[in-house]
Amino acid sequence: MPKLLFSLLAFLWVAGPASATLLELKGDFVQGGLVLGRTDPATKIRLDGRPVAVTPDGRFVMGFGRDALETATFQSVAADGKQLVRKLKIRKRKYRIQRIDGLPSKMVTPSPAALQRIRAEGKVIRDARATFTPVAHFAGGFIWPARGRISGAYGGQRILNGKPRRPHLGIDIAAPTGTQVVAAAPGRVTLANRDMYFTGGTVIIDHGHGLSTVYSHLSAIDTKVGQMVKQGEGIGKVGSTGRSTGPHLDWRVNWFQERLDPSLLVGPMRK
Repeated sequence: MPKLLFSLLAFLWVAGPASATLLELKGDFVQGGLVLGRTDPATKIRLDGRPVAVTPDGRFVMGFGRDALETATFQSVAADGKQLVRKLKIRKRKYRIQRIDGLPSKMVTPSPAALQRIRAEGKVIRDARATFTPVAHFAGGFIWPARGRISGAYGGQRILNGKPRRPHLGIDIAAPTGTQVVAAAPGRVTLANRDMYFTGGTVIIDHGHGLSTVYSHLSAIDTKVGQMVKQGEGIGKVGSTGRSTGPHLDWRVNWFQERLDPSLLVGPMRK
C-alpha cells in the first residue's frame, strides 16, 4: 500500500451561522515540501498570490522549493466571498556543500556546442514540467521507483574549481544497470528521451495539477509520450547515461517549476 507521510495543519472557519467550510492542509511545511489540501470545490485558493487549481471534489496541491522563503501567504475565498488569509511558516533546511578542486576544465565548463544543446534540452524539460491537467493522479500517494542505496540527497551542492554548480534537486538511488524503474504514481508520460546531455535516458510523468516526477540516466525506456501508466508499472531500467559516474536513478519531483524533495513523499525504503 503506497504511503504518503504528512505533518498536519487544519483550519476550520465559519462562513455564516448556517454554514461552515473545512479547509485542510496536510504535508511538510519545509523547503522542498509538498502539501495536499481539501476544501469546498467552489473555494478559490492562492499561494503567494498565485492561483492554485481545485478539483471538482475539492482537492488541490502546492509545494515549496529548495530555497523557499520562511513564510508563504495562503489565501482562500469561499463562494460567498468569505476570505481566510494565513501566513504559513516554512522550515528552513541545511544542505551539504561539497568543494572539489583540480578538475579538468572540460568537466566544469561545457563547450559552446554542448551549451547550445543544454539550453535546447532545458526548454524541452521545462515545457514537460509546465504541463497542467485537471486530474488528481497524485491523490493516492507515491512509492519508491527503484530499490538501491541512496547515493545522493536532495539539496546538496558542489563547488567545482571554485565555481558553484546547481544544487542537486532529486534523490540518487544507486543500483545495477538494468534494475527495473517503475512509476512512483499514476499519470501520463510527457517526456521519453533516450539521449539528453545531462540526464541521458529521461522520462517525465504528469500526475495532475502541475505535479510531475522525473526519472534520469536510464539505460532503457519502456514507455512513450502520451502513455498513461499505473503506479508501479515499469517505465525503464537503471543506467549511467548522460553525465553520470555510475549506474543509478536520479528521481525528482516537481510542482510546475518548483523542485521538491522526493524523500518527503515516501516512507523508508524496503530492501
